[in-house]
Amino acid sequence: MGQSLSGSTPPCGREHMGTLYLVATPIGNLEDITLRALRILREVPLIAAEDTRHTRKLLTHFNISTSTISYHEHSPQAQRDIILSALATGDVALVSDAGTPAVSDPGQDLVRAAIAAGYPVIPIPGPTAAIAALIASGLPTDNFTFLGFLPRKSTDRRTLLEQVRMSPYTLILYEAPHRLLSCLDDLLAMLGDREIAIARELTKLHEDWLRGSLAAIRARFASGELTPRGEFTLVISGALVTPTTAPDESHSVEDLARDRLGDLLSHGLATREAAARVARELGLTRREAYALALHLSEEKAEHDEE
Repeated sequence: MGQSLSGSTPPCGREHMGTLYLVATPIGNLEDITLRALRILREVPLIAAEDTRHTRKLLTHFNISTSTISYHEHSPQAQRDIILSALATGDVALVSDAGTPAVSDPGQDLVRAAIAAGYPVIPIPGPTAAIAALIASGLPTDNFTFLGFLPRKSTDRRTLLEQVRMSPYTLILYEAPHRLLSCLDDLLAMLGDREIAIARELTKLHEDWLRGSLAAIRARFASGELTPRGEFTLVISGALVTPTTAPDESHSVEDLARDRLGDLLSHGLATREAAARVARELGLTRREAYALALHLSEEKAEHDEE
């Protein structure tokens, strides 16, 4: 028998231990569930669900009668121990109310506990609101930072946003409708006016998108033109550098471009993507920006050799 890739060994005395399956479920449209997910949910003896009533609706729709047990952020440790005990004799599937378990979800604690106890943990991929919003946002997808749900208090939100303010990577976050306007206020205050795409009710009947500048979209919500309802996923462009004064002999557009390219490249962006972003931000042609990026890369290589 081959050795496990994880290198973990079964708990002592348990040769036929179970596996914890992390099963992604639809975020809205039930047709998004995978055939593999349906098979696992039918075959496991037990499903650990964030809300058993919510999950039972999904199971009923697909004629699945597997037993369920609740596991959510307020579950006591004893509940986690019951699930770990169940793994000693059989498989368990972990599901959240929607999407991929353990992503902005209390399931991550169970995953860590299962790994620590030596049980195999296997993901069953499927829908994730963050990735669905990212790929349809129109913003760069090659590098991104997922922030999950931001803190509820404005001061804590601003502290977190300060930490990512200069990041060149696309930002993705979730927000509740009753906090959306205050969240947009904090985003605008801490990050400045950037491109943003807001997805509401992804994959559901009333899926809706807003794309544009952060300031303009925030103003539409503040004026009452738009009412925040449903579940929101926000995708925000990475840090921008926009000159506030006309360039002069001491600080030309080329100087700004070199500084910006150096910052982006130092954060790990690929040369071509960094050049494309700087061209967009500073009004250069892609060829000009790419030539500067290559020159900077060559200068860095020469400096590293010295």
